[in-house]
Amino acid sequence: MNIKLVLLFIICSLSAFSQQEPHYTQYMYNMSMVNPGYMINEPSIVQVGSLYRTQWVGIEGSPKTANVFGHIPLNDRIELTVNYLNDNIGGNINLSENVFNIDAAYKISLANDLNLSFGLKMGIDHLNFSALGSNVSNDPLFENTKKTVLNVGAGVFLFKHNYYVGLSSPNLVPSDLNVNSNIVYNDNPHAFLIGGYVFDINDDLKLKPSTVIKYVGGSPLSFDISANALYLNTFELGVSYRYQDATSGLVGVNITPNLKVGYAYDFNTSKLNNYNSGSHEFVLLYKFDVLGLSKKYASPRFY
Repeated sequence: MNIKLVLLFIICSLSAFSQQEPHYTQYMYNMSMVNPGYMINEPSIVQVGSLYRTQWVGIEGSPKTANVFGHIPLNDRIELTVNYLNDNIGGNINLSENVFNIDAAYKISLANDLNLSFGLKMGIDHLNFSALGSNVSNDPLFENTKKTVLNVGAGVFLFKHNYYVGLSSPNLVPSDLNVNSNIVYNDNPHAFLIGGYVFDINDDLKLKPSTVIKYVGGSPLSFDISANALYLNTFELGVSYRYQDATSGLVGVNITPNLKVGYAYDFNTSKLNNYNSGSHEFVLLYKFDVLGLSKKYASPRFY
């Protein structure tokens, strides 16, 4: 096959994969990426974390995503979240995305421990398309191209100690990246509906079914359904299903009251399963008790 035809196929693949924003199996550990109205609601606690995902292992140039974040309460009503995300797809022909956002969420207390928070996301998205190698680097079809665009999002988050519901669009501004009139990246506004409920099975065991539904114009509706169990506020196991895409297993351990590690493995249920050995995702969370009020949160919220 002609090298240009091969490379054009790769570009088309990059464009198709980029129609949807990066989506994690363990999104519940940093729901601000989905909904800027989300807040951990522990006024003395600063939480930092990182997540790394390598997708479709075995396919050359498959997506790899890294996320570093921090939740910073300013008082009992206002919480800031800082997010940095790097997303890469491709090998010698590579599309990379670097996103930096700051979310501000404001909470209104309703009745009986019920809260409603409103969030606004502001940031930038830097896109970089590059081609390396003697076969493509001098070809104008694969000219290196960079672009920085504004990222604005909004969300609402209704929550109590044992359930939550949220509606959001983390990026309201459409953007694209063109290389010699070929669209290699197209990001349309996304809408997310999330929800979960925590059942106290007994004093030691909690069970949380949850879901996230995602819609973007021009793409089919996508949703995840998950069930996570927490034992002794220490050990967490879960399963998840992503519609027409993958099933997942999750495990997490609270090594200390402030330190949590988690891992998820995705097994494709689509025809893509024939070409890869699954996806791996790792998460690390740490809480700083800035004001020494951790005893107030001896049994933390399970979401």
